[in-house]
Amino acid sequence: MSFALDDPFDRRPGLAGPGGVLRAAADSIPPSSLVLLGIFSVQLGAGFAKELFAALPPSAVVFLRIAAGALIMGLFVRPRLKGLTRADWAVGAGFGATLALMNLSFYEALSRLPMGIAVAVEFLGPLGVAVAASRRRLDLLWVSLAGAGVVLLAPWGQSASVSWAGIAFAMLAGACWAGYILLSAAAGQRFPGTSGLSFAMIVSVVLIAPVGVTTGGADLLQPELLLIGLGVGLLSSVIPYSLELQALRRMPKRVFGILMSMEPAAAALVGVLLLSEFLHVQQWAAILCIVTASLGSTRMAGRGNKRGG
Repeated sequence: MSFALDDPFDRRPGLAGPGGVLRAAADSIPPSSLVLLGIFSVQLGAGFAKELFAALPPSAVVFLRIAAGALIMGLFVRPRLKGLTRADWAVGAGFGATLALMNLSFYEALSRLPMGIAVAVEFLGPLGVAVAASRRRLDLLWVSLAGAGVVLLAPWGQSASVSWAGIAFAMLAGACWAGYILLSAAAGQRFPGTSGLSFAMIVSVVLIAPVGVTTGGADLLQPELLLIGLGVGLLSSVIPYSLELQALRRMPKRVFGILMSMEPAAAALVGVLLLSEFLHVQQWAAILCIVTASLGSTRMAGRGNKRGG
C-alpha cells in the first residue's frame, strides 16, 4: 500500500518521454483495474521468485529483488542526502531496515508455505494497523475472524502440510508490514515525493547484500538468474507501485483499501495457476476469513473517516 502521491514516472510538461506515455496509457484504464493489475503483478513476482528457490536460497532471491527495484527506482528518483537531520536519517534507515526484514521474512515464509497461505498470514500486519486506528467494538469481530483464519491455517497434527516455521516467518513479515506502513507515513513527511522510498530501498540493499551475496555466491552471476531477478523486481516493486500511485489519484483511499484486501485470494489463485499449489477446503476457508476481516475493517474505517470529515 502506498502513501505518497508523487509519481516517479511522471515527466511533464506535455507528457513527453516514456514516463508521459506510461501515464497516458494508465489514464485510459479504470482505477479499479489498475489496483487489480498491481495486485496480480505483485503475486506473479512472488510466484517467479518462488521458482528461483530451486536455484538460489530465499535470501539471495531477496537481494536480487531489492537490488533490481532500487536500481530501477534510482533511475527515476534520486534521494536527497544533503541537509538531512539525525531524525531524518533515523526514519530513513528504520524504513529501509524494516523493508529488508519484511522481504526476507516473507520469502523465508514463501519457501515453506503455499503462496496463498503466506500472504494471508502476512496480511494480519496491515489488518492490525487498520484495527488499531479504530475504536469501534465491531473491530473485535474482525480480529476474531482473522484469528479464526490463523487457527484454521495452523499446522495442527503430525500430518499437517503447513510448517510452524513458515507461519512464524509470515507473521514476522506481517509485523514488518505494519511497521512499513507507519514508517512510510513518517518518511513521507520528511522526504519529498517518493525519495523516501528510494532512500529506504538503498538502505535495504546495503543491509541485505552481505547475507544475499554470501548465500547466493557465484550463482548470482548467472545471466538467466539475473534476468529473472530483474523481472521479479519489476513485477514485485516498480510496476505495482506505479499502478497504485495512478489509482490513488483517481479513487477514494477507502475503495483502494477494499480492493487491496483481495490480495490473499489473488495470491492463492496465482499459486494454483503458476505453481500448482492446490489448497484444501479448510485452507480456502481460512483465507476467506482473513480477507473478510480485512474488508470489514477497511469498510468501517472508511465510514468512520467519512463521518468525521
